[in-house]
Amino acid sequence: FQASNPGQFENDSDALWQRGHVPETIVCHGRVGINTDAPDEALVVCGNAKVMGRVMHPSDSRAKQNIREVDTNEQLRRITQMRLVEYDYKPEFASVMGIKNT
Repeated sequence: FQASNPGQFENDSDALWQRGHVPETIVCHGRVGINTDAPDEALVVCGNAKVMGRVMHPSDSRAKQNIREVDTNEQLRRITQMRLVEYDYKPEFASVMGIKNT
């Protein structure tokens, strides 16, 4: 598809795109690919991305509150109970993702 104006698209799959509830936003009900016509996730960018603002992630401290120190000995005990594994990527996944060392 090609966006000529926000919210106006030039193909028959317009039903996937809608104006958002927040001004100047567009919502896609499907997968979006940039430089790819076969996205396999909600958003796939094949190439570099430039961010001129902040990127928030659930592990970002800006999204948390009540951060406090914990008992180190208790946490080490929990770690010893964890299942640790090594793995190799499947060749078909590695090749699609551009991973050289599997």
